[in-house]
Amino acid sequence: MVFSNNDREALIRYDTPEYHVLRPGDYVVCAVTFERIALTDLKYWSVARQEAYKDAAASLEAERRSLKAS
Repeated sequence: MVFSNNDREALIRYDTPEYHVLRPGDYVVCAVTFERIALTDLKYWSVARQEAYKDAAASLEAERRSLKAS
């Protein structure tokens, strides 16, 4: 998805199995890659860490980092 200068980052509360928009916006930022994720493309997130991920690989990397930190 292409983003314009008018796009805003959304504030999201991640839940299971859906998320709730607390502040409207067009995208969130991946916690691992720092890439923008359009809300229409958002499929991966962590309820426990309240983070979004661009894909399954980023989600797995976040889980690995979390386990190392424990």
